[in-house]
Amino acid sequence: MGQLLLVFPVRQAMVLPLLDASEELENMRMSRRQFMRGVTATMGAAFYANQAMSEDKRPSEHWMPAEWEPHERTLMQFVPPQNWPARDYPDAAQEWAAVANAVAEFEPVSIAVRPQDRALAGRLLSRAIDIVEMPLNDGWSRDSGPIFVHDGRGERRIRGFTFNGWGEKFPPYDADAKVKWRFAERFGWPIDPINFVLEGGAISVDGEGTLLTTEECLLHPTRNPGLGTAAQETLLKRTLGVEKIIWLGEGISPDPITNGHVDGLCVFVAPGTVLLQSTEDRNDENYAITRDAKRRLRGERDAKGRSLEIIELPLQDDVLHINLYICNGGVIVPTADDPRQDDAPMAILREIFPDRQVVGVTGRVIAGGGGGVHCITQQVPA
Repeated sequence: MGQLLLVFPVRQAMVLPLLDASEELENMRMSRRQFMRGVTATMGAAFYANQAMSEDKRPSEHWMPAEWEPHERTLMQFVPPQNWPARDYPDAAQEWAAVANAVAEFEPVSIAVRPQDRALAGRLLSRAIDIVEMPLNDGWSRDSGPIFVHDGRGERRIRGFTFNGWGEKFPPYDADAKVKWRFAERFGWPIDPINFVLEGGAISVDGEGTLLTTEECLLHPTRNPGLGTAAQETLLKRTLGVEKIIWLGEGISPDPITNGHVDGLCVFVAPGTVLLQSTEDRNDENYAITRDAKRRLRGERDAKGRSLEIIELPLQDDVLHINLYICNGGVIVPTADDPRQDDAPMAILREIFPDRQVVGVTGRVIAGGGGGVHCITQQVPA
């Protein structure tokens, strides 16, 4: 019958071990800094006061908020050298830091850094950024970091999904598997261990009950073998508070790492609105992939019964502009530093987000490693 869902309530003062009962989470004594900025606290309080969520708007007691809803902060992981060629690592570190510094212009950033990388991170990162020392294998915080749900009354919980190195492709990954637990301990966030492999880049939610994903990733045999579509839907609905799951087929190719993460193909940018990569090049294997995704989206409605508005973003060679991050007042977008590739996607994004500042950050090296800005950031809802 596949893997079973194990959800245990964990109070702030007690973080349980990871799912493997034979492996105990080491005792971590990390001091807590007073990092919350007054403006962010005020914004969060206003959000809860002004948006008392009625049962007809929110799908369950706890749900995963949309990325465009207010954040308390952003979590990141400063890239260590483990999975990077020596010649590329300095540039990767520079790009990771540039993304962190760009996000820090809009909201607080807390970044996990290996103790041995503290000096390098200190030189590259803004002084406004909070550094949290912990062991790491890699820097993809969207996938190994915490995924949050909240109840609209101020309680936030981490859903402690299992991280297995994208199907055990890049061992060792034991340190990254514990990142969400270490952040939970650091900030006192409750965390629920869930015996289900899920990376944050594999899903996109609208905050009103609808989730996007791909069959290629969630049904891949290296994730949750033996657990079919119906069982996965039941689990995702229970843990993330969604009512409707829209399954797309394959993700953008080539993708030897994530097996088709949806955040490189199609993401929600507003309730009822999705951004979809597209190409008119019939010789590109992504032509069939993106057309199939568009066909499926046209045949779907979201959890509120709305047909979906589809905004197409032209696919480029060197970066996936769709792998962007929506933060408080800003949208951070990976760019190729090439006007021929960047101008058209950036113009579309500025039309989509007229009330946010759309900021491009060079992302060629991150793209070469298999991701983009979204892949290395993770929001903490206000």
